[in-house]
Amino acid sequence: MDQNMPDPAALARRPSTFSTSTYSTTSSSSPEFTADSVITPDSEEDVAPSVVPKTEQLDDSPLEEFEDAKDAVTAGPIAPPAPRKRGRPRKHPIVEQKKASHARSKTGCGTCRRRKKKCDETKPGCINCEKNNVVCDGYEPRQPWRSGKQRSLTIRSSVPAELPMLVEGIDGTVDQMFFHHFTAQVGKVLSLTDHQNPFLEIIVPMAMGHAGLMHSLLYLSGSCLVAREPTPRAEWEERQEHHSSKAMRLLQQDLSESSEVGEDAVATIGDPSIAQTLVLCLQTVCAGDLTGSYRFHLNAMKEMLTQRQRSFPNEQLRQFILEFLLYHDYSSSITSLHNPLDQRSFDLMAGFKLPEFMIQPQAGTLLGVMDGLFGFISRIRQLRDHIRQRRAEGQGHWWDAPIIDDAFAIDNALRSWKCVHPPDSPRYPASLLYRQCTWIYLHRTIQLSKPSETFQQAVDEGLQYLRMLPWETDDGSTQSILLMPLFLLGCAAFDPDQRPEISAAFQRLQDWSNLGNIKYARIIVEQIWEMMDHGQEEETWDWETIIAARGWDFLVT
Repeated sequence: MDQNMPDPAALARRPSTFSTSTYSTTSSSSPEFTADSVITPDSEEDVAPSVVPKTEQLDDSPLEEFEDAKDAVTAGPIAPPAPRKRGRPRKHPIVEQKKASHARSKTGCGTCRRRKKKCDETKPGCINCEKNNVVCDGYEPRQPWRSGKQRSLTIRSSVPAELPMLVEGIDGTVDQMFFHHFTAQVGKVLSLTDHQNPFLEIIVPMAMGHAGLMHSLLYLSGSCLVAREPTPRAEWEERQEHHSSKAMRLLQQDLSESSEVGEDAVATIGDPSIAQTLVLCLQTVCAGDLTGSYRFHLNAMKEMLTQRQRSFPNEQLRQFILEFLLYHDYSSSITSLHNPLDQRSFDLMAGFKLPEFMIQPQAGTLLGVMDGLFGFISRIRQLRDHIRQRRAEGQGHWWDAPIIDDAFAIDNALRSWKCVHPPDSPRYPASLLYRQCTWIYLHRTIQLSKPSETFQQAVDEGLQYLRMLPWETDDGSTQSILLMPLFLLGCAAFDPDQRPEISAAFQRLQDWSNLGNIKYARIIVEQIWEMMDHGQEEETWDWETIIAARGWDFLVT
């Protein structure tokens, strides 16, 4: 054997020089290249430049082919490679298309979307709604595209950041102005007493804890502001309507809850609901309502007080509400064509007792009610109804013996009536004015409707009492009850020289209170004066019919 030839046994013991990685790669890349075709070097010096077979570089070779080959090496025996398909691999493998989902359209009409029905999207109204005989709500306006960041900012900005209302029902600066106007002006105008103000001492604290009463209070105050403005602001009117609807809704809710009790439902009505009825009645007066809406509230209060006159936990509240009801109920008889006084009115007046904490001088502060003068007014109203009936029959109304006898009885009672106020009190001339006008009401009822010295003297004395009132220094306790005596003075002023002073008193009262019903009372008085000057004295006797002929029904309170 040639000595230069290498020993075959030594060659067998010499380790192979190519790596597993090279094997794996080459075997995977070229199926034709196998281990048998590898040439081993003759010496160790020949190992350095390791011979690596040239492989074809593929564009974007998929990583999955490498992972599959790696798994095949580690899993066990190498399976014969599958024949490779000719051609270059795809850059973008075919992706299996998923079946399109049929999402519900978001552009359908509002009705179909709520009913979860397919909408044909016909405009302006879809045919689907028309076929099903339902109202089509139409389509939402297209919204501009917004990015995810913009939508997230919108969601964050929609989170309420305002503080809750300080007082329930008072929301915003307009409502705060309404509340301030009530406490600073309206509450003082409406009060009929001078030693206390029940609107500020009873009604306002109760409204702070009762939403319905607070809405009624703001509705009343807003009505006064709107009525005094020649061109009221739209924002005021909007808030006034808001409080009106809320007050009515909450009152109906309270009454419906009470009606579930049964026959004694009226007795279970809470004090705030009764006070709310009182405030709503006052709203019709202050707003100058001419439709007689006040009657609904007065009748409701009559029923409440008749059923609950022994079940009021707050005696002060009962006295205040009862006095308010009787004052307005009996005053309404002066201008109403149909007598509103019924048996409930007489029973409540008879049961109207002085509270124990009141001393006698204070009792007369409730003019006309607690001093007995309104009892005379109700009797005079009954005389007028009898006379009106006789006039309709064509009979001489002043010669009826029962009518004259009753008139003499009232006249004697008025002459013996005593004022309980001290002469230095502003209520002293006001009480005398009430008595004088009650007598004028009686004299105007039974006497001929024409000028006379008696009428002139009676009106002059009434004007003298009117001048004694402290118009400049009075806190308002007497001015709040002047509309009714002014109306009666005006209806008896046959002498034109007396009318300017009455007109000036109407204007002062209007400027001070801004109540909406004052101007209508003045219009009726001025119409009566015009009829007197045109020789229609007889027609001026029946001023209730004159008011009804205009379609008006208002209070002179």
